[in-house]
Amino acid sequence: MSVSFKTRAGLRAAGCAVCLAATALFAANDMNATNDDPNLWLEEVAGEAPLQWVRAQNALSAGPLESAPGFAALRDRLLRILNSRDRIPFVSKHGRFYYNFWRDDQNARGLWRRTTLAEYKKAAPAWETVLDLDQLAAAEKENWVWQGAVFLEPRGDRCLLELSRGGADASVLREFDLTRKAFTPGGFSAPEAKTDAAWRDLDTLYIGTDFGPGSLTASGYPRVIKEWRRGTPLSEARTVFEGEPGDVGVSVEVDHDHGRVYEWIRRDMTFFSGAAFLRRGGEWVRLDKPDDAVAGTFGDFLMLRLRSDWRIGGKTFAAGSLLAEDLGEYLRGRRELAVLFEPAERVSLSSTTATRHYLVLTELDNVRSRLQLLRFKGGQWVRAALEAPAFGTAGVEGIDAEESDDYFMRLADFLTPPRLCLGVAGGGPAEKIKNLPALFSADGLETRQFEAKSRDGTAVPYFQVGSKDLKLDGRNITLLNGYGGFEIAMLPDYKPLSGAAWLERGGVYVLANIRGGGEFGPKWHEAARKENRQRAYDDFIAVAEDLIARGVTAPRRLGIEGRSNGGLLMGVMLTERPDLFGAVHCGSPLLDMRRYNKLLAGASWMDEYGDPDKPEDWAYIQKYSPYQNARADRKYPPILITTSTRDDRVHPGHARKMAARLQQQGHEVLYYENIEGGHGAAANNRQSAFMEALAYTFLWSKLEAAK
Repeated sequence: MSVSFKTRAGLRAAGCAVCLAATALFAANDMNATNDDPNLWLEEVAGEAPLQWVRAQNALSAGPLESAPGFAALRDRLLRILNSRDRIPFVSKHGRFYYNFWRDDQNARGLWRRTTLAEYKKAAPAWETVLDLDQLAAAEKENWVWQGAVFLEPRGDRCLLELSRGGADASVLREFDLTRKAFTPGGFSAPEAKTDAAWRDLDTLYIGTDFGPGSLTASGYPRVIKEWRRGTPLSEARTVFEGEPGDVGVSVEVDHDHGRVYEWIRRDMTFFSGAAFLRRGGEWVRLDKPDDAVAGTFGDFLMLRLRSDWRIGGKTFAAGSLLAEDLGEYLRGRRELAVLFEPAERVSLSSTTATRHYLVLTELDNVRSRLQLLRFKGGQWVRAALEAPAFGTAGVEGIDAEESDDYFMRLADFLTPPRLCLGVAGGGPAEKIKNLPALFSADGLETRQFEAKSRDGTAVPYFQVGSKDLKLDGRNITLLNGYGGFEIAMLPDYKPLSGAAWLERGGVYVLANIRGGGEFGPKWHEAARKENRQRAYDDFIAVAEDLIARGVTAPRRLGIEGRSNGGLLMGVMLTERPDLFGAVHCGSPLLDMRRYNKLLAGASWMDEYGDPDKPEDWAYIQKYSPYQNARADRKYPPILITTSTRDDRVHPGHARKMAARLQQQGHEVLYYENIEGGHGAAANNRQSAFMEALAYTFLWSKLEAAK
């Protein structure tokens, strides 16, 4: 089944002589071009001098925060939440078993385990350990972090384990025998790289990896797909497809879909456009579709999800639509496309999944989930509703589309812990089988949805979580979170860490649904892409101003937080509207937009931000790029910048250089870099709890102290 529409978009100084010297020499430098960058040396990720600077910064930042009243208690509380054995162990079915990866206080790196459905439905299932990652790491003296597994379907008795050193995106690939629960002697094995692989059969893989010079794109992803036979060295694998060096990357998948097998190669020319090639009769046939449409299958049907309007056969199909046509007829030229979903102004398609007979659509209606069942019956598509909560988020996943109409449904909202239900599509209400106990006290709290008016008049929704008796006196300590990029929707979900660290203390939590995200489909994203990026920042500013105008908070009491692309948002807020905010947490950020396309996976995001090497693109990028716009003569709120040395997606140089730049200009900035952890900035629950405690302690202490 391929209705998930796989794409790569898927959304990584005191006491230091070097730092002090740089501060003294460049404090007054007005840096606007790459050649004038005094902090370029900090881009050497594992260099001795940069790591010396990092360790000194970590000591300066962690010391005061760790000694703050309540830090240790908060860190321990967050760790208990992350390690809670009451958490729902979400599973996926492969072969006869239901698999789960689990971390707790006894299993820091994690257990990969499995059970049966009958056991899983019990309050305390009996689990069979498949792999103990702590034991493996100790035996091999490696800092292994779990990245996932690629199963041999439909058998489910072999897989390719993806193991990362320290949490980086790059991973080692090793064949694992699920019957023996051991690595396969002499089995498939590929060295550390950003690898994409799929089983063709027991003895054959499709694989894209680092085959040597010229085999990767400028973004660091595979450019070449090869067919690799068991018992032969990787160097002898046969090339079946090559993309271009300027592509984002090339990926491969083999889908077992309702008794059919579809072999796909996808060439992503940009982050949001690509070509799809389907193997037919030994040949790779390019599918005729708009470049930015994503293709998948449901049994005999081709599914196309549109990102832009498409006019064909005298009809225009709107961006955000989901279309279906018999695949064989489509390849023969027929275009009698059925519309399975059509967007409305505030209604978008969030995700799709499949059971044996049904497609399940998760729609967003003003950022609230709505579920629909679709079945092809009697020559037409028949629609029915699935019950979903009125206020919150629902996620549905077909369990085994080859065998049954069973599905899992996860339900949650900001204040209601997740529930997991088991249902049968077309078979009545789903049965609750798991429920997470409350991990923080929500007594007296409520969630409300508001709208702010952006600079151009666009209504921007946001969620506000706080006391039912909230006094609108401008004194509430408030945390505003946002993202606004890559068509990723920010949804109302249960957030136990912010609940324990923020809401229980009387704070207000706000989530902004700004343009650039996917809350209202591709047009909401497109509205803030490239030259229109400023609209996302205007939207966030509008939400902040609305909170202040309504009396919820005041600038000195308003903190903001964002990570990755949201970290870029934080950098822009710092440099554009420092008057609006009392404290900023900027996590795993992009910040130097002059050089982002030259750092790790940055080149893959030029379809989102533009190409800074093109004068016409740099003309608008330079207006908001935080690193280039930081100024010594402006007063900025205190900022905490966090990242990870092992982040091989978003280069840690962004965070390092911005912190150095702000320090050189005399601003109040704390910097903490976890030496491992990847784009998530932590490799295990203990590190996660520590990093979260740092951020919440910083934000609360700064906002509480504000007069």
